[in-house]
Amino acid sequence: MEEEYYSSSFPMAKPTKIMRTSIFLFLQNFQHFTSTPTLLAVPFAVSILLSQPLIASSPLFPLIHGRLRSLLVAADFPPSLGLFAILNLKLSQTILSFLFALPFTLSFLLLSKASTITTLFHKNAIFSWISIHNPLLITQSCNSIVVLSANATCFCVLLVFFNSSDVLGLSSPRTLLLLSATGAIIYSIILANAYVVCNLSLIVSGIEKRGGANAILKACLLVRGRTATALSLAVPMNMALAAVEALFQYRVVRAYNRGIGLDCYIVLEAMLVAYMYGALIVLDTIVGSVFLKSCRTDFYRQIEIQERDYEKCFLGKEKKLELVM
Repeated sequence: MEEEYYSSSFPMAKPTKIMRTSIFLFLQNFQHFTSTPTLLAVPFAVSILLSQPLIASSPLFPLIHGRLRSLLVAADFPPSLGLFAILNLKLSQTILSFLFALPFTLSFLLLSKASTITTLFHKNAIFSWISIHNPLLITQSCNSIVVLSANATCFCVLLVFFNSSDVLGLSSPRTLLLLSATGAIIYSIILANAYVVCNLSLIVSGIEKRGGANAILKACLLVRGRTATALSLAVPMNMALAAVEALFQYRVVRAYNRGIGLDCYIVLEAMLVAYMYGALIVLDTIVGSVFLKSCRTDFYRQIEIQERDYEKCFLGKEKKLELVM
């Protein structure tokens, strides 16, 4: 494994240091990262950016929205609750967006990540970024199961909350509002942790060229005790991606809805925004790689410290036995 991009004196625990190092790596190979990996991510970026306006006009949206509403009502969620409407709307949009972007996720997004990981860890390997696509594909399939399980867990927790409040007679508006806020926080924490683990598992599978559940388990092991740092890195990257999505809605979708039409300037502006989105995806992969390197360094250092303490303890016991003898 090639590690010329990393100093032997890593570990970096602070998110600011990890972010600065990631930006430095991005700028150090600016011409490469803004060419092949970013261009590979552009089709996925276009699918994500177009998914929001297409979902609103899709005939499948009312169908999925109604099905989810019936499911939530059958699970005894209070229909009059604000969280009920928000959860139903967001889940419907997420499902349609996921289905719309799935072919681009399994192809262009994974190829972009593979190209970025190859530059960071397998620079001397020729066309190795194509060879690690299959491990990434297997890991991404397992990640979908993890995200689905995380959502199911959140539903179970919310269901227990609201059913327990009915049994205990705590059905006042303030109590339901408090339960809704608590449920929203728990939902966000579980999904954020699932996102971090899934993102790291793709990098692990790209480095080791082996995909599947083992990559997810290794990512869970490495991120243990470093969740706060991982979330501190994930939040600004997701905010940047959300800002680009908002820019696309404001500059492209808004102009189209006002009847201006798709002239060449709007198309070029849309492609530029999609290119910005792809560059952020590449930067996010670099941030995850640097964070993973820091986690592995800390992990192995902890093992060395434990082995050293064990040897000291063992040698101390031997000396005591010699004195007794």
